Amino acid sequence: MSEIRASSVTTSGAPQPTSPTGAADREFTVKERSQLQQAFRRFLRHRLAVLSLVLFILIVLLAFVGPLIWKYKYTDITPDNSQPPSPAHPFGTDSLGHDWFAQVLRGLQQSVKVALCIAIVASTLGVVWGGVSGYYRGISDSVLMRLADLILTIPAIALAAALGNIGGGTWWMIALVLGGLSAPLVARAVRGVVLSLREQEFVEAARALGASDRWIILRHLVPNAFAVVIVYATLLVATGILSETALSFIGFGVHPPDTSLGLLIYQAQSAVQTRPWLFYFPGLFIILIALTVNFIGDGLRDAFDPRQTRQRR
Repeated sequence: MSEIRASSVTTSGAPQPTSPTGAADREFTVKERSQLQQAFRRFLRHRLAVLSLVLFILIVLLAFVGPLIWKYKYTDITPDNSQPPSPAHPFGTDSLGHDWFAQVLRGLQQSVKVALCIAIVASTLGVVWGGVSGYYRGISDSVLMRLADLILTIPAIALAAALGNIGGGTWWMIALVLGGLSAPLVARAVRGVVLSLREQEFVEAARALGASDRWIILRHLVPNAFAVVIVYATLLVATGILSETALSFIGFGVHPPDTSLGLLIYQAQSAVQTRPWLFYFPGLFIILIALTVNFIGDGLRDAFDPRQTRQRR
């Protein structure tokens, strides 16, 4: 790009710069940002969501890295029985001598795995379910949506307890069951987006160019529903960890010798008065995960919705 030096000519013919420094005027351009980059910048302005994201990442790192470096395993039995929190045992010990910090780390790891798996399974099934239903409409839409309504009317905890118990109470079986039961929520949201987009000009142009239905759904419709899916996925993480906690609390979740946050609370409910640390530390992590994930979802909703005009401070 050529540079043009701004100058003026006096009556004597001597050039004289118009700016004090005599610097050349430059042409400034702003690089075009993609939709994802714009959403990322809007998310960074949501300070509470950013803080929650950092805290959630630290919790996940603690769940998966902490057991590798902590001196006790969750199966170890120490001679310190029913000890309150101390430098040797930050979260105290139970009546058998288990280090409660190691138990909480293991429970946190299992609960996080269940919650993340629930979000992935529900989002994947929901995208396919809602995309096919909204695009084809007609009989396919009626059948798929009536199936979704049927699943949503079934008590999720009761069905998950029955199906999860058949699978032996393993974390992946619980995650698959709860994820499948949550998929209709995502499917209904994706269907609404697809219904509003299937008649748009860019879809008609793709049809005119000979694009297949699968290509239109995966290449044009699903990416436009990405904002809805990612918000639902984050909220399903919070819902998933609460559902897993409820199942483990009533005895239909993760079974011993393994553990989860819900199972730890269930085992410590009789010791709330005498050894409260056994009850409150697992509960604290459940509250932290639920709150941080909900704030992250709130920030993502604002970031991916260009109609949001609120400024976060």
